[in-house]
Amino acid sequence: MSEGFRHEPVMLREIVETFSVVPAGWLVDMTLGGGGHAGRLLGERPDCRLLGLDRDPEALAAAQRALAPFGDRVVLRHVRFDSLTSVMAALGIDQISGVLFDLGVSSHQFDRGERGFSYRHDGPLDMRMDTTSGWSAADVVNGYSADELARVIFEYGDERFARRIADAIVAARPVESTVQLAEIVRAAIPAAARRHGGHPAKRTFQAIRIEVNAELEALPSALDQAIAATAVGGRVAVLSYHSGEDRIVKAHFRRAASGGCSCPSGLPCVCNAIRTVRVVRPEKRTASSAEIAANPRASSAILRVAEKIASAS
Repeated sequence: MSEGFRHEPVMLREIVETFSVVPAGWLVDMTLGGGGHAGRLLGERPDCRLLGLDRDPEALAAAQRALAPFGDRVVLRHVRFDSLTSVMAALGIDQISGVLFDLGVSSHQFDRGERGFSYRHDGPLDMRMDTTSGWSAADVVNGYSADELARVIFEYGDERFARRIADAIVAARPVESTVQLAEIVRAAIPAAARRHGGHPAKRTFQAIRIEVNAELEALPSALDQAIAATAVGGRVAVLSYHSGEDRIVKAHFRRAASGGCSCPSGLPCVCNAIRTVRVVRPEKRTASSAEIAANPRASSAILRVAEKIASAS
């Protein structure tokens, strides 16, 4: 890993295993980070090249340093992952052999207070994955109505006290720092509920981060593009860390595996549905207990994998 950018790649053994069987060609890391997964994949698959995408300029700079030994086998682009089709067209790439999404936030982003992702480190209300964009957590926290805030915190944070938290945030405006926001959230949650479930601000910070970066908004299109671009025998693998992300991934993979078939179970398909993938079993994998002990941020990771098949009705 490049010096200055620390991120322990989650479920690395499982990711390497997933792509060990795909055809030679292009692998795409849709969320490159510091290049941890990418570097191992390039080392294990000398017959493959890698296209790395990321919204974070710091991550791309770190990955460029880390992956420099692989020379022209690596191409990096500063784009959001739902730009895959246009990036492939610009590079003249027709098909790809494997696609990896790691939807988590890197340790580097969490641990640098000035990035504003963490409730544990004081810093500005930022949370932008792309630091060149204008929209930030401050705009959400200080600009949304109480109703809008409650919706975001409930939908993206699975937070049952979303309304109380939203009202407390609005009452405390202007909110200027991560520590101030974390304390407002903590005070809004009943004392009994604060005694379990980790830091009381965790879910609210997650929800605001997802809203700032439009993470769930971009994911469906990115998955569709990845499945469409993958060659027969290639694989699309997704590491998700939030129930909303995982629901989207699960639904897209199942729809592609069924072709959207609406025929009764057990009867021949007569609706002309076209299946394009098979879901690799087990359908859902999680990190080992040993990995979670070494890297607690792997505890919420869910890995799902789909393999492209020749279109079949």
